[in-house]
Amino acid sequence: MTSFKILVTGATGYIGGTILSKLVNSQNESLQKSSISGLLRGEAKAKILSEKGIGVELFSDLDASDEIEKIAGGYDVIINTATGYHEGSAKALVLGMAARKKSTGKEVYYIHTSGTSNLADQPITGKYTEHHVFSDTEDIYSYEKMRNEKQPYAQRETDLAVIETGLKVGVKTYIIMSPLIYGIGTGHFNQQSIQVPAMIKATLKTKQAEVIGDGKASWDHVHVADLATLYEIVAHKLLAGEDLPSGEKGIYFSATGHHTWLELAQGLADALFTLGISKTEEVKSISLEEAAEKWAGGSALLAELAFASK
Repeated sequence: MTSFKILVTGATGYIGGTILSKLVNSQNESLQKSSISGLLRGEAKAKILSEKGIGVELFSDLDASDEIEKIAGGYDVIINTATGYHEGSAKALVLGMAARKKSTGKEVYYIHTSGTSNLADQPITGKYTEHHVFSDTEDIYSYEKMRNEKQPYAQRETDLAVIETGLKVGVKTYIIMSPLIYGIGTGHFNQQSIQVPAMIKATLKTKQAEVIGDGKASWDHVHVADLATLYEIVAHKLLAGEDLPSGEKGIYFSATGHHTWLELAQGLADALFTLGISKTEEVKSISLEEAAEKWAGGSALLAELAFASK
Protein backbone atom coordinates (compact mmCIF):
# COMPACT_ATOMS: atom_id res chain seq x y z
CA MET A 1 0.00 0.00 0.00
CA THR A 2 1.22 3.50 -0.88
CA SER A 3 2.44 5.65 2.00
CA PHE A 4 0.97 9.14 2.33
CA LYS A 5 2.04 12.29 4.15
CA ILE A 6 -0.63 13.80 6.41
CA LEU A 7 -0.48 17.19 8.15
CA VAL A 8 -2.78 18.31 10.98
CA THR A 9 -2.80 22.05 11.61
CA GLY A 10 -3.80 23.36 15.03
CA ALA A 11 -2.04 20.29 16.42
CA THR A 12 -1.82 21.73 19.94
CA GLY A 13 -5.49 22.69 20.02
CA TYR A 14 -8.57 20.95 21.36
CA ILE A 15 -9.87 19.59 18.06
CA GLY A 16 -6.54 19.25 16.28
CA GLY A 17 -4.81 17.54 19.18
CA THR A 18 -7.61 15.01 19.51
CA ILE A 19 -7.63 14.29 15.77
CA LEU A 20 -3.84 13.95 15.75
CA SER A 21 -4.03 11.45 18.61
CA LYS A 22 -6.76 9.52 16.79
CA LEU A 23 -4.81 9.29 13.54
CA VAL A 24 -1.55 8.28 15.19
CA ASN A 25 -3.32 5.44 17.00
CA SER A 26 -5.58 4.41 14.11
CA GLN A 27 -6.10 0.75 13.28
CA ASN A 28 -6.69 1.57 9.61
CA GLU A 29 -3.83 0.30 7.47
CA SER A 30 -3.85 3.36 5.21
CA LEU A 31 -3.21 5.60 8.21
CA GLN A 32 -0.77 3.25 9.91
CA LYS A 33 1.41 3.36 6.80
CA SER A 34 1.20 7.15 6.54
CA SER A 35 3.59 9.74 7.90
CA ILE A 36 1.61 12.00 10.25
CA SER A 37 2.80 15.45 11.34
CA GLY A 38 1.45 18.43 13.24
CA LEU A 39 1.75 22.10 12.31
CA LEU A 40 2.38 24.32 15.32
CA ARG A 41 4.27 27.21 16.87
CA GLY A 42 6.76 26.93 19.71
CA GLU A 43 9.88 24.81 20.13
CA ALA A 44 8.83 23.50 23.55
CA LYS A 45 5.58 21.99 22.28
CA ALA A 46 7.31 20.74 19.16
CA LYS A 47 9.79 18.86 21.33
CA ILE A 48 6.97 17.14 23.24
CA LEU A 49 5.32 15.92 20.03
CA SER A 50 8.65 14.84 18.57
CA GLU A 51 9.35 12.76 21.66
CA LYS A 52 6.00 11.03 21.04
CA GLY A 53 7.17 10.04 17.57
CA ILE A 54 4.99 12.62 15.81
CA GLY A 55 6.40 14.68 12.97
CA VAL A 56 6.51 18.44 13.48
CA GLU A 57 6.29 21.43 11.16
CA LEU A 58 6.97 24.80 12.79
CA PHE A 59 5.59 28.06 11.41
CA SER A 60 5.57 31.69 12.56
CA ASP A 61 1.90 32.74 12.36
CA LEU A 62 -1.28 32.40 10.31
CA ASP A 63 -0.52 35.52 8.29
CA ALA A 64 2.69 33.97 6.90
CA SER A 65 0.96 32.78 3.73
CA ASP A 66 4.12 32.06 1.72
CA GLU A 67 5.55 30.00 4.57
CA ILE A 68 2.32 28.04 5.03
CA GLU A 69 1.96 27.45 1.30
CA LYS A 70 5.49 26.06 1.11
CA ILE A 71 4.86 23.67 4.02
CA ALA A 72 1.57 22.52 2.50
CA GLY A 73 3.41 21.58 -0.67
CA GLY A 74 4.92 18.63 1.15
CA TYR A 75 1.67 16.84 2.04
CA ASP A 76 -0.94 14.62 0.41
CA VAL A 77 -3.63 15.19 3.03
CA ILE A 78 -4.05 18.28 5.19
CA ILE A 79 -6.58 18.50 8.02
CA ASN A 80 -6.91 22.15 8.96
CA THR A 81 -8.17 22.73 12.51
CA ALA A 82 -6.17 25.88 13.29
CA THR A 83 -9.16 28.21 12.88
CA GLY A 84 -12.14 28.45 10.59
CA TYR A 85 -11.99 32.23 10.61
CA HIS A 86 -8.68 32.86 8.80
CA GLU A 87 -9.24 32.89 5.06
CA GLY A 88 -5.64 33.67 4.11
CA SER A 89 -4.05 30.66 5.80
CA ALA A 90 -6.73 28.30 4.49
CA LYS A 91 -6.18 29.48 0.92
CA ALA A 92 -2.41 29.17 1.36
CA LEU A 93 -2.81 25.53 2.38
CA VAL A 94 -4.95 24.78 -0.67
CA LEU A 95 -2.53 26.54 -3.01
CA GLY A 96 0.41 24.66 -1.53
CA MET A 97 -1.37 21.38 -2.11
CA ALA A 98 -2.06 22.38 -5.71
CA ALA A 99 1.69 22.76 -6.22
CA ARG A 100 2.25 19.27 -4.78
CA LYS A 101 -0.37 17.79 -7.07
CA LYS A 102 1.28 19.44 -10.05
CA SER A 103 4.75 18.18 -9.12
CA THR A 104 3.76 14.61 -8.20
CA GLY A 105 0.83 14.04 -10.53
CA LYS A 106 -1.05 12.50 -7.60
CA GLU A 107 -4.35 13.54 -6.01
CA VAL A 108 -4.26 15.63 -2.83
CA TYR A 109 -7.00 16.17 -0.24
CA TYR A 110 -7.74 19.19 1.93
CA ILE A 111 -10.08 18.69 4.93
CA HIS A 112 -11.28 21.93 6.53
CA THR A 113 -12.83 22.54 9.94
CA SER A 114 -15.86 24.84 10.13
CA GLY A 115 -18.88 25.34 12.37
CA THR A 116 -22.66 25.48 12.26
CA SER A 117 -22.72 29.08 13.45
CA ASN A 118 -22.43 29.70 9.70
CA LEU A 119 -26.06 28.58 9.42
CA ALA A 120 -27.32 29.95 12.74
CA ASP A 121 -30.08 32.53 13.02
CA GLN A 122 -30.26 35.51 15.38
CA PRO A 123 -33.50 35.12 17.34
CA ILE A 124 -32.66 37.59 20.11
CA THR A 125 -31.87 40.63 17.97
CA GLY A 126 -34.10 39.48 15.11
CA LYS A 127 -31.41 40.43 12.58
CA TYR A 128 -31.83 37.10 10.80
CA THR A 129 -34.51 34.45 11.21
CA GLU A 130 -34.25 30.92 9.86
CA HIS A 131 -36.80 28.15 10.41
CA HIS A 132 -35.31 25.56 8.09
CA VAL A 133 -33.69 22.42 9.52
CA PHE A 134 -30.57 21.82 7.45
CA SER A 135 -29.17 18.54 6.14
CA ASP A 136 -25.73 18.10 4.62
CA THR A 137 -27.39 16.41 1.64
CA GLU A 138 -28.66 19.86 0.65
CA ASP A 139 -26.77 22.55 -1.26
CA ILE A 140 -25.15 24.12 1.79
CA TYR A 141 -22.55 25.88 -0.36
CA SER A 142 -25.21 27.93 -2.18
CA TYR A 143 -26.91 28.75 1.11
CA GLU A 144 -23.64 29.98 2.62
CA LYS A 145 -23.01 32.09 -0.47
CA MET A 146 -26.48 33.64 -0.33
CA ARG A 147 -26.30 34.20 3.40
CA ASN A 148 -22.85 35.76 3.24
CA GLU A 149 -23.99 38.28 0.65
CA LYS A 150 -26.54 39.48 3.20
CA GLN A 151 -24.38 39.07 6.30
CA PRO A 152 -20.61 38.77 5.85
CA TYR A 153 -19.18 36.40 8.46
CA ALA A 154 -15.50 35.39 8.55
CA GLN A 155 -16.05 31.67 9.03
CA ARG A 156 -18.55 31.54 6.15
CA GLU A 157 -16.21 33.56 3.96
CA THR A 158 -13.42 31.09 4.68
CA ASP A 159 -15.63 28.13 3.71
CA LEU A 160 -16.45 29.80 0.41
CA ALA A 161 -12.81 30.68 -0.24
CA VAL A 162 -11.72 27.10 0.45
CA ILE A 163 -14.27 25.64 -1.97
CA GLU A 164 -13.73 28.18 -4.72
CA THR A 165 -9.93 28.12 -4.48
CA GLY A 166 -9.96 24.32 -4.54
CA LEU A 167 -12.14 24.25 -7.66
CA LYS A 168 -9.92 26.82 -9.34
CA VAL A 169 -6.62 25.00 -8.75
CA GLY A 170 -7.85 21.40 -8.87
CA VAL A 171 -7.60 20.48 -5.19
CA LYS A 172 -10.38 18.35 -3.71
CA THR A 173 -11.74 20.06 -0.60
CA TYR A 174 -13.92 18.70 2.19
CA ILE A 175 -15.48 20.80 4.95
CA ILE A 176 -16.56 19.23 8.24
CA MET A 177 -19.05 21.61 9.83
CA SER A 178 -19.49 20.91 13.53
CA PRO A 179 -22.02 22.10 16.11
CA LEU A 180 -21.25 22.45 19.84
CA ILE A 181 -18.30 20.18 20.63
CA TYR A 182 -17.96 18.79 24.14
CA GLY A 183 -15.92 16.26 26.11
CA ILE A 184 -12.32 16.00 27.23
CA GLY A 185 -9.88 16.02 24.33
CA THR A 186 -7.09 13.47 23.94
CA GLY A 187 -4.37 15.76 22.62
CA HIS A 188 -1.19 16.55 24.52
CA PHE A 189 -2.07 20.19 25.22
CA ASN A 190 -5.48 21.93 25.25
CA GLN A 191 -8.17 19.39 26.16
CA GLN A 192 -11.11 21.76 26.73
CA SER A 193 -13.77 22.96 24.32
CA ILE A 194 -15.09 26.52 24.15
CA GLN A 195 -18.82 26.93 24.70
CA VAL A 196 -19.56 24.70 27.69
CA PRO A 197 -16.39 25.65 29.65
CA ALA A 198 -17.21 29.35 29.10
CA MET A 199 -20.64 28.81 30.66
CA ILE A 200 -19.18 26.76 33.51
CA LYS A 201 -16.54 29.36 34.40
CA ALA A 202 -19.12 32.14 34.48
CA THR A 203 -21.51 30.02 36.54
CA LEU A 204 -18.86 29.25 39.14
CA LYS A 205 -18.61 33.00 39.72
CA THR A 206 -22.34 33.73 39.89
CA LYS A 207 -23.26 30.47 41.69
CA GLN A 208 -26.29 30.13 39.41
CA ALA A 209 -26.66 28.74 35.88
CA GLU A 210 -27.82 31.26 33.30
CA VAL A 211 -29.35 31.26 29.82
CA ILE A 212 -29.99 33.96 27.24
CA GLY A 213 -33.68 34.82 27.06
CA ASP A 214 -35.98 31.80 27.31
CA GLY A 215 -33.35 29.36 26.02
CA LYS A 216 -35.81 27.66 23.66
CA ALA A 217 -33.54 27.85 20.62
CA SER A 218 -31.61 24.65 19.96
CA TRP A 219 -28.34 23.37 18.55
CA ASP A 220 -26.81 20.02 17.76
CA HIS A 221 -23.77 18.66 19.57
CA VAL A 222 -20.98 16.12 19.11
CA HIS A 223 -18.44 14.57 21.48
CA VAL A 224 -14.89 15.43 20.47
CA ALA A 225 -13.95 11.73 20.33
CA ASP A 226 -16.78 11.04 17.86
CA LEU A 227 -15.73 14.06 15.83
CA ALA A 228 -12.14 12.79 15.66
CA THR A 229 -13.45 9.43 14.47
CA LEU A 230 -15.29 11.18 11.63
CA TYR A 231 -12.05 12.83 10.49
CA GLU A 232 -10.32 9.46 10.71
CA ILE A 233 -13.02 7.82 8.58
CA VAL A 234 -12.91 10.55 5.94
CA ALA A 235 -9.10 10.45 5.75
CA HIS A 236 -9.06 6.66 5.53
CA LYS A 237 -11.70 6.54 2.80
CA LEU A 238 -9.84 9.13 0.73
CA LEU A 239 -6.52 7.33 1.06
CA ALA A 240 -8.24 4.06 0.19
CA GLY A 241 -9.36 5.61 -3.09
CA GLU A 242 -13.04 6.22 -2.37
CA ASP A 243 -14.52 9.11 -4.31
CA LEU A 244 -16.27 11.19 -1.64
CA PRO A 245 -18.25 14.28 -2.70
CA SER A 246 -15.94 17.30 -2.62
CA GLY A 247 -15.95 21.00 -3.41
CA GLU A 248 -19.45 22.49 -3.53
CA LYS A 249 -20.93 19.14 -2.49
CA GLY A 250 -18.25 18.34 0.07
CA ILE A 251 -19.74 19.88 3.22
CA TYR A 252 -20.37 17.36 6.00
CA PHE A 253 -22.22 17.75 9.31
CA SER A 254 -20.91 15.94 12.40
CA ALA A 255 -23.84 16.11 14.84
CA THR A 256 -24.74 13.15 17.05
CA GLY A 257 -27.30 14.79 19.37
CA HIS A 258 -29.56 17.79 19.97
CA HIS A 259 -30.25 20.19 22.87
CA THR A 260 -31.93 23.47 23.68
CA TRP A 261 -29.85 26.10 25.44
CA LEU A 262 -32.21 25.84 28.40
CA GLU A 263 -31.60 22.08 28.64
CA LEU A 264 -27.87 22.69 28.65
CA ALA A 265 -28.15 25.38 31.33
CA GLN A 266 -30.49 23.20 33.40
CA GLY A 267 -28.00 20.35 33.31
CA LEU A 268 -25.35 22.73 34.57
CA ALA A 269 -27.69 24.03 37.29
CA ASP A 270 -28.48 20.50 38.46
CA ALA A 271 -24.79 19.59 38.61
CA LEU A 272 -23.90 22.71 40.60
CA PHE A 273 -26.70 22.09 43.05
CA THR A 274 -25.69 18.45 43.53
CA LEU A 275 -22.09 19.51 44.16
CA GLY A 276 -23.22 22.10 46.69
CA ILE A 277 -21.82 25.00 44.68
CA SER A 278 -25.24 26.55 44.06
CA LYS A 279 -28.19 26.86 46.44
CA THR A 280 -30.76 26.66 43.65
CA GLU A 281 -31.54 24.44 40.68
CA GLU A 282 -33.26 27.32 38.92
CA VAL A 283 -31.80 28.78 35.74
CA LYS A 284 -31.63 32.56 35.55
CA SER A 285 -32.51 34.37 32.32
CA ILE A 286 -30.00 37.04 31.30
CA SER A 287 -29.76 39.54 28.46
CA LEU A 288 -27.65 39.13 25.34
CA GLU A 289 -25.42 41.97 26.51
CA GLU A 290 -24.78 40.29 29.86
CA ALA A 291 -23.99 37.00 28.14
CA ALA A 292 -21.62 38.72 25.74
CA GLU A 293 -19.54 40.01 28.65
CA LYS A 294 -19.61 36.70 30.52
CA TRP A 295 -19.21 34.15 27.72
CA ALA A 296 -18.03 35.83 24.53
CA GLY A 297 -15.39 38.42 25.31
CA GLY A 298 -17.86 41.26 24.90
CA SER A 299 -19.09 40.24 21.43
CA ALA A 300 -22.89 40.29 21.25
CA LEU A 301 -22.79 38.69 17.78
CA LEU A 302 -20.70 35.77 19.00
CA ALA A 303 -22.86 35.35 22.10
CA GLU A 304 -26.04 35.23 20.03
CA LEU A 305 -24.67 32.82 17.43
CA ALA A 306 -22.86 30.52 19.86
CA PHE A 307 -25.21 30.54 22.88
CA ALA A 308 -28.72 31.55 21.76
CA SER A 309 -29.27 30.64 18.12
CA LYS A 310 -30.75 27.69 16.33
